[in-house]
Amino acid sequence: MSDQSITDRDRKLAQQCMACPVCKHARRKQRGLCFWFVKRLEARICPACQAYERVYGRKAHEPLPTGGAEPASEPTS
Repeated sequence: MSDQSITDRDRKLAQQCMACPVCKHARRKQRGLCFWFVKRLEARICPACQAYERVYGRKAHEPLPTGGAEPASEPTS
């Protein structure tokens, strides 16, 4: 990752990206207008998509890992 640390604000914005119907559709289907929109436009201008990338280490349009579930919001320690 980068030198930039992940803040609570980043985590909240990443949660918004996980709940966003457009981003969820793009992650699930990997095709269509929503996928194109998130891949080409939204990731450049949407702070929630940018935070998702910082927190989870992958773009908002990339498919979920082979577990099928959304990533946990924050590990408990």
